Amino acid sequence: MDKQVPVFTTHGCRLNAYETEAMRTLADSAGLGDAVIINTCAVTSEAVRKARQDIRRLRRENPKARLIVTGCAAQTDPDSFAAMAEVDQVVGNHEKMQPETWRSLAVNDLIGDTEKVQVDDIMSVTETAGHLIDGFGTRSRAYVQVQNGCDHRCTFCIIPFGRGNSRSVPAGVVVEQIKRLVNRGFKEIVLTGVDLTSWGADLPATPRLGDLVRRILKLVPDLPRLRISSIDSIEADPALMEAIATEKRLMPHLHLSLQAGDDMILKRMKRRHQRDHAIAFCEEALRLRPDMTFGADIIAGFPTETEEMFQNSLKLVEDCSLTWLHVFPYSPRPGTPAARMPQVNGKAIKDRAARLRAAGSQRVQSHLDAQIGREHLVLMESQQMGRTEQFAEVRFDDPRVEGQIVPARITGASGQSLMVA
Repeated sequence: MDKQVPVFTTHGCRLNAYETEAMRTLADSAGLGDAVIINTCAVTSEAVRKARQDIRRLRRENPKARLIVTGCAAQTDPDSFAAMAEVDQVVGNHEKMQPETWRSLAVNDLIGDTEKVQVDDIMSVTETAGHLIDGFGTRSRAYVQVQNGCDHRCTFCIIPFGRGNSRSVPAGVVVEQIKRLVNRGFKEIVLTGVDLTSWGADLPATPRLGDLVRRILKLVPDLPRLRISSIDSIEADPALMEAIATEKRLMPHLHLSLQAGDDMILKRMKRRHQRDHAIAFCEEALRLRPDMTFGADIIAGFPTETEEMFQNSLKLVEDCSLTWLHVFPYSPRPGTPAARMPQVNGKAIKDRAARLRAAGSQRVQSHLDAQIGREHLVLMESQQMGRTEQFAEVRFDDPRVEGQIVPARITGASGQSLMVA
């Protein structure tokens, strides 16, 4: 009989996916058998609803397996998940990254005795477990967690209560991990975290994200590509801007946590930047690196948002030269200050989100059309699909070697992809 292995399901962000891979390794090392583990997201009420829906589905499909719920939704509201008849255990965000948790679950799997809720105070956690696994992703790209948690309290966001306060992986640990990944053949490393630009604030001498980027590129000269994930532009430090200007191995693509383009809405969100700050950052980054592209998170229909305020967010797409938009229709998250503010009509929220997505699609199309006839270095994610340095998807008629960086002249664009005939 084949050995039974745990089944993992991931909801939410890239960091959750990273941690799922770490849990998979920990569960395998502990010898955990027939179990289903759901790594939940709490970013919106809809995310929590989908988690509950998935739990019920997974129980129907796995009636005899132990069902374990973890992640941000489990951390922020453990009792409600423990009350579900389908759930056997609830494990907190800190506990899920500890080897002893999985050893205990494996032992209790045999003796049938375990505490149903294992969730402690996430605010008391002072370190992150970014060293547990050597990245994950495709054969060509690996994601490395360098930071966890958040010290800010945006009024729409529950995540600090799921992730705890900001904490950083020391630079030396990060560099050694990236060296191992490069030695294993990865051509691109993506630095990830909950609030990436806060990296270093809790470390000796309080280094900044730019210092980490420059250290990685200096000490890992064989790394072809370094990419950073979502950043808060108001926290971009001088060393990071210098790296953008001078380090060609730092990819010209930044995803910005903007959220809105109206100053009053930004104030009510308790963001730390204003509209002009975002525009000035994008203009400066483009001056330093003319081939830079931007992605951005924008919320449509935040409480009290008028049509005039929304227009400021819509105009930000052009004013900041944004290309890749992540649009979030606002939904109230219980436990956050924004949920108690006057809400926008649901139909208006849906309409505004659609208009933002349409503006984003136009920007994508303009970007793709501008690449036709140009040469790009493309990192192959499969035999016939890769990505440019600006993260645009490229489709090839003829197969290439997966995991390699290949030169390609763009011959056309179709949908959301560039084409190479």
